[in-house]
Amino acid sequence: MSTGNKVQITVVIPAYNEAESLPELLQEIGSALGEHAWNSVVIDDGSSDKTWKTVTDLSTRYPLKGLRFGVNRGKAAALAAGFDHADGEFIATLDADLQDDPAEILPMIELMEQDGFDLVSGWKKVRHDPAGKRLPSKLFNGVVGLTTGIHLHDFNCGLKVYRSAAAKTLDLYGEMHRYTPVLAFRNGFKVGEKTVNHRVRKHGYSKYGIARFFRGYTDLITVLFLGRYSFRPLHFFGGIGTVLSFAGLVINIYLSVLWLGGEAIGKRPLLLMGVFLMLAGFQFISMGLLGEMILRFNPRKPYTITSQTK
Repeated sequence: MSTGNKVQITVVIPAYNEAESLPELLQEIGSALGEHAWNSVVIDDGSSDKTWKTVTDLSTRYPLKGLRFGVNRGKAAALAAGFDHADGEFIATLDADLQDDPAEILPMIELMEQDGFDLVSGWKKVRHDPAGKRLPSKLFNGVVGLTTGIHLHDFNCGLKVYRSAAAKTLDLYGEMHRYTPVLAFRNGFKVGEKTVNHRVRKHGYSKYGIARFFRGYTDLITVLFLGRYSFRPLHFFGGIGTVLSFAGLVINIYLSVLWLGGEAIGKRPLLLMGVFLMLAGFQFISMGLLGEMILRFNPRKPYTITSQTK
C-alpha cells in the first residue's frame, strides 16, 4: 500500500438501528488498522433509535463522515452513498452489528496485492447464525454461482474489500448489494475470496427477514439480463419476438392451406393461437426497438476502464 498522508483505506458502514454497536465497532477499526491512514463513512439508513446521535458523537473522536437517510432506503442505497463519499485507495465494507471482524481488513488487502484482485469477498466458513439464515443462504449462493458462473461460497457476506476503481463503477439499488462480486466481474475486475472470522451478534437483532430472498431473486434476474443485454436489448427481445412470430406464421400458413382446400378454420383454436403468437412476436420486437432507441438518445459508455497509466 502507498504511504504518506493520503487516505489508504475507507471503511464504509451501513447502519440501521445500531446505536449500541457503533462505538465498539469504530474502536475495533482503529485498533485493527493501526498506523495505516484510514477514515470511515457511516450511513444511518433511516434509523429510529439513537444511531444518528451516536454517529455525530463518534465523528468528534474518529476520522468519520456521517451520512443520514431520512427514511430507510436499504443496504444497496447505503453502500452506494458510502462509495460515492469514499476517498481511500481501498474501500472496505462492514456490517455495523459487530459480526464482521475489522481485523480481517488488512489480510484481505494483502491478498488483493499478492494476487492482483480488485475485490476480495469474505467467506463466513464458520457462521454464527441460526439455521433459518444459513440454509437459505447456501441455496442462494449455489443458485447465483450456477447462473452467473462466479463461484463464491458467500456472496452475502458484508465484509468485502474493493479497490476504489472497482467500487465506484458499481450501480447499486434494490438488493444489488449482494451481487457486487458479479457486477464487478462483469465490469472486468478480478474477484477473489478469503475465509474470515464471523462473530456472534452482541446487540439487537437481525434486520433481514425471509422476504429479502424473494427480492434477491428478482434482482438476480435483473443482473443476468443487464449483464448480457444492457447494450443490445434488441438481441434479447428481438430473438424472442422472432421465434414467436415465426411459430405464428407457420401455424397461419398451415391453416391458410387448409382454408384454400375448402376446410372451415374460423372456429379452430389453432387460428387464435397463430394470430396471438404473431402479435406477441411483433410486440417483443417493438420492445427491443424501443430499447435501442432509448440507448441511442440516452447514451452510456459501453465499457469500463479497469486501470490506466498516469
